[in-house]
Amino acid sequence: MFKKVKAEIFSNGLKTNFKVSKEQFTRNRKQRFPILILFMLNFLRKSLSLEIENFTSLFTISSCSKFTKSAFVQARKKVKPEVFDRLSQVLLNEFYTDNESAIKLWKGFRLLAVDGTRITLPITGELKEIYGEVKNQYSTALVQARCSIIYDVLNKYVLDGVLKPIKLGERDLALNHFDHCKESDLIIYDRGYPSYDFIYKHVKRNLNYLMRVKISFSGLIKDFEKSRKKSLEVTIYPGKNAKLSDKEYTKDSPIKVRLVRVELVKGNVEILMTSLLDSKLYATRQFKELYFKRWGVETFYDELKNKLRVEHFSGYSNQIILQDFKAALFVSNVQTLIVSELEDELKDSNKDKKYDYKVNKNVSYGLLKNRVVELFLNENSTKGDIVEELKSLYKLHLVPIRLNRKFERNPGKYRARIKPKITKNQKNGV
Repeated sequence: MFKKVKAEIFSNGLKTNFKVSKEQFTRNRKQRFPILILFMLNFLRKSLSLEIENFTSLFTISSCSKFTKSAFVQARKKVKPEVFDRLSQVLLNEFYTDNESAIKLWKGFRLLAVDGTRITLPITGELKEIYGEVKNQYSTALVQARCSIIYDVLNKYVLDGVLKPIKLGERDLALNHFDHCKESDLIIYDRGYPSYDFIYKHVKRNLNYLMRVKISFSGLIKDFEKSRKKSLEVTIYPGKNAKLSDKEYTKDSPIKVRLVRVELVKGNVEILMTSLLDSKLYATRQFKELYFKRWGVETFYDELKNKLRVEHFSGYSNQIILQDFKAALFVSNVQTLIVSELEDELKDSNKDKKYDYKVNKNVSYGLLKNRVVELFLNENSTKGDIVEELKSLYKLHLVPIRLNRKFERNPGKYRARIKPKITKNQKNGV
């Protein structure tokens, strides 16, 4: 496990491709490229001085001499944030190509969900210029980025994540994820995404989709909702007022879609739109549960913000913001790989218990601190099997899975326009 990622971290190719300038990292210094990468992966949430003291204590003096905070800040300027995208890609390729029996699918589809949120950033001139300003309910100016994630909801991996200016819409960001999709994927979207143009782009790429649509989306949707039919194949066209001068289609370009009616509690109704037209192969009754699986990306945002604490950035420049963000996504995938193996082992032990049990994510991320460094040290490391150690520790902190519990949803929970998590004058000491 992780052999390919470890080899990539210590390869010359990673350094060559992801250093800002070819003149950098040409001499042996205290902060060699792989050591710098490992440090940035180690949950930098406290004061950098304390983080450096902790990090260097993990090594022998010969393998990693102590360095100053200023030296680290200067060194990380030489590293492209996309280095963590590359490491995630190596890990994902290893999982999806060498692990076919363990990959969870729905009727042969990999189930992906796309959703967006806002990430609150430090207030600096550079970040204001890049991401723009927003005002909260007290008219206080804040800096926020729009974040978009594409997430494998069955296997619990992040395939891609982006931070962009707040002025860009969720559809624009979702299109950034297409390069991480393939024809055997089914992508699930909430009701903020559907439009003729957005659906057309899926058709062009041969990507299947399932989208919740507002009743007010079109007269066609209103008529279907009133008809009380459970499922109906219809043809949609661009809106009458749509600007088509720069499009590849005309007002007469048809797209066949299937509408599905989902009955909720208290008499509420949701309308879903999908490219899965075959009602025999994809029964109408399955779509309520299928759409609900999109919730996995919502819970991941809770994990990203409240357990990985991604908004507690270790610096103030855009380069550092992107490094911390992308490093957090990679660490979440590392965690998923370890936890998924453990959960497979727990299936047998759960048989005679009242509840099934799962790993406590909050505790498990805390246990990964420092061990994520040891996990990727080179082959000459004398450390024990860190993965097995982590599994043993995770087993001590299992929590029961209580099914059919319902809670009132707070739609604004992850969109609250709050103050930045870090200030300009101090960092956490503990």
